[in-house]
Amino acid sequence: MTQDWGASYARAKRRFPNLRDRDMARVRDDRNQFEAYLAERHHLTVNEAREELEDFLFTEGLNREARQSLGK
Repeated sequence: MTQDWGASYARAKRRFPNLRDRDMARVRDDRNQFEAYLAERHHLTVNEAREELEDFLFTEGLNREARQSLGK
C-alpha cells in the first residue's frame, strides 16, 4: 500500500472512513500497528481488521494488475 501512498490512502479512506490523516504517519509503515489502529477506529477485533485489510489489499493488487495490463 505504501508504493503509491496518496492514491492508496484515498481508496483506503473510502473503504475505512474512520481513518484520520493525522494518524497515518504513525501507523502506515507498520502492518501490525495499522491493523490495531484499524480495529480501534472501526470497532473491529484485530482479526476482523486483518481480514478487512487483506480484502482491501487483494482488491488493490487486482486493480494494479488491471491497470498494468491496460498500459496505464
